[in-house]
Amino acid sequence: MTADDAETGEPSDGIPPQIGAPARRALERAGYLRLSSLAGASEAELRQLHGMGPKALGLLRDALAAQGMSFAEE
Repeated sequence: MTADDAETGEPSDGIPPQIGAPARRALERAGYLRLSSLAGASEAELRQLHGMGPKALGLLRDALAAQGMSFAEE
């Protein structure tokens, strides 16, 4: 467990806790269980998931950037 893990209660590669339940369920149903797995997906692909809205996409984009990652190019 890193210092980040202790502060947030989430693994540093986990989906951010600020993501709402509908978006979190949509990600889980699609098989995206780790933040790093989202780096292989495009925003357009994620936007198609039922429950995924612009706020959740923005939070995910910021979380990826904080880890030096980004969504796949469209």
